[in-house]
Amino acid sequence: MSVLSAVGLSAQEKTANAKTPYRVPKTELKIAVDGRLDEEAWNGALKFDLKYETDPGENIPALVKTEVMVIHDDKNIYFGFRCDDPDPSAIRSWYADRDNLFMDDLVNVNLDTFNDERRNFFFGANALGIQRDGIETPSYTDQSWDAIWDSSGRIADTGYFIEMAIPFSSLQFQRVEGPQIWGLDISRWYQRSVLHRLGLVPLDRNNNSYQNQFLKIEGFEGITPGKNLEFNPTVTSSRTDERESLPKGAFKPLSRQTEAGISAKWGIARNFTVSAAVNPDFSQVEADAQQLDINQPFALFFMEKRPFFVEGMDFFISSLNVVYTRTMRNPEWGIKLTGKEGANTFGAYMVQDGLTNLIFPGSQGSRQTSLPMDSLAGVFRYKRDLGQRYTVGALITDREGEGYYNRLAGLDGVFRFNDTNTFKFQVLGSRTLYPDSVAADFEQPADAFGDRAIDLSYRYQSRNLNIFSGYSDVGKNFRTDLGFMPQVDYRQFRTAASYQWVHSRGWWSVIQAGGGYFRSTDQGGNLLNENGQLTFFFRGAMQSFFNMILNKSRESYAGKTYGMTGGQMFFMFQPASGVVVGFNGDIGGKIDYANARPGRQARLASEAMLNAWRNIRIGVNHEYARMTVGGERLYTANILQGSFIYHFNSRTFFRSILQYVDYRYNVANYTFRIDPKFRHFFTQLLFSYKINPRTVLFLGYSDNAQGNQDYGLTRSDRTFFLKIGYAWQL
Repeated sequence: MSVLSAVGLSAQEKTANAKTPYRVPKTELKIAVDGRLDEEAWNGALKFDLKYETDPGENIPALVKTEVMVIHDDKNIYFGFRCDDPDPSAIRSWYADRDNLFMDDLVNVNLDTFNDERRNFFFGANALGIQRDGIETPSYTDQSWDAIWDSSGRIADTGYFIEMAIPFSSLQFQRVEGPQIWGLDISRWYQRSVLHRLGLVPLDRNNNSYQNQFLKIEGFEGITPGKNLEFNPTVTSSRTDERESLPKGAFKPLSRQTEAGISAKWGIARNFTVSAAVNPDFSQVEADAQQLDINQPFALFFMEKRPFFVEGMDFFISSLNVVYTRTMRNPEWGIKLTGKEGANTFGAYMVQDGLTNLIFPGSQGSRQTSLPMDSLAGVFRYKRDLGQRYTVGALITDREGEGYYNRLAGLDGVFRFNDTNTFKFQVLGSRTLYPDSVAADFEQPADAFGDRAIDLSYRYQSRNLNIFSGYSDVGKNFRTDLGFMPQVDYRQFRTAASYQWVHSRGWWSVIQAGGGYFRSTDQGGNLLNENGQLTFFFRGAMQSFFNMILNKSRESYAGKTYGMTGGQMFFMFQPASGVVVGFNGDIGGKIDYANARPGRQARLASEAMLNAWRNIRIGVNHEYARMTVGGERLYTANILQGSFIYHFNSRTFFRSILQYVDYRYNVANYTFRIDPKFRHFFTQLLFSYKINPRTVLFLGYSDNAQGNQDYGLTRSDRTFFLKIGYAWQL
């Protein structure tokens, strides 16, 4: 398509997902990103209409008109949106921290800059210009990736307007001479009682790849990321006081420190990025959500939120969770390389950690400890694209310390035979040596030991029918100390199938029914778990979701096998604009792992979120659990969390988080001594000023209080926190 035929013309008459590229014009004129779209440059832009509703409607005409304009200059690609709305007063958009857009009217841009139909960057903004961004692959969406770009939104009498400027320095793209071809999809979330997704291209629900349905754009001759250097100096200061003894001990300083650090990013070329940090700020300023930790035989999983680690996280994803950066607690320095050259994708990082966390997995439970010693961790990832449908890869991890190492290596692959059939495999081997004292204390082998892990899966995915089968074989002595696999010593077969009915208009949009079965044994052939399930899923009006699972299972623990029946339920809906209410729970048989006996558990969790007056967000979560053994109560647990956020504007907010835990134990029903009460109360207050993801000011306070049967809630420690970070770009 020639430049002249694209400039200023609508592309809507073209076949929407045709592979003939649309040329993106280049402009020398200035564009101010203010949400007004009144610059002369927009007159020469490539124009599209989002004329398809792809969900819940199946490529039916869009309910409202959305015009999109695309143009670029030497440094940025620009997107302009005119989003018509018959009732602008009903537009759902609120001030929020970036990436926290759950109920908003918004637009999304998806860019496959390598045109490999396997991975895309996405950039979104709500009607007020609040940003969301991330990286998406067929099996993983990483919204923790943050780029520095500009956006602005404005609500008007006819709807809302959005402008975006995405710097080429924030992207990785092909290293080719002449024009480039990128994949592109654009969508709008039109929020009413039903969330309508309006798209640029029709989407085939019999195609298991989203990226290969993108429209193609071309141009961008001679673009470069510039010097593509970013320096991010930080200063972090904290003071922690701790009570000498509970409940009446005096507060004494536990730690006082002020540290300066620096992180840097360098785009070596258009397609490779190096990140490095010396004495870096690896802190996170959002508290982990409390999780029920009573009667849990395996270690709990927490999401990674620290900026250095989330950058390029999608490069290291594989079927088995062998890369889990939360194992690194006190990093002292780190360096990372990510990029893609032709059909080859690379990712590698090395981190020096001042604290070594270890999980000792087993077939029926796990243990963990932390060693006060330095360790050096390294991860290498390589993937090779074979044509448009196949990918093979290699993964190596290594962690070394005094008298200790854990080394892992293996191969994996994804074979997408056609639009509906996908096969995945991963084969790994590990070699581990623990310090003598650790091996003795945690009953691990005294000498170096090793084992293997295998994971195979097949999926058939179409518009109505989904079938999945998988097999895993993980040896007793397999260890992945840089990953999160708290269970080993098992062989597991699993299969599931479901059929769904899709409805474009009305009080329901999706109904799905199905079932599944899995069985696992240890390496000796002894039963660990066997479970059969019936499932039902519904999606309908008021953006409601309902999911129910009924199961019948047999589980072995400590030499005994228990037969159990039970059910789980999840329900969430939006009764009004800005309000979300949800419930989930389960009831039925459950093993009392602490005492190795059969029991029954009832658990109910509820959550509610309210957005009000564009700038206030209030959230409340409550979880209740009760377990009985022999008809008598064993324990009751209550976990309550509340949050309040006030946004002064798009850059500044104040947030408070309160977490309360109350565990009550029936000591007469335990086979060992246990305290009858445990209570914990956590408070976090945070003031945040954020110009972009890395130019920030955080000022915070947190404390912990504990209580039991002998004394009430008493503050045990308190911390004051200050962080200043600045992103200096060249």
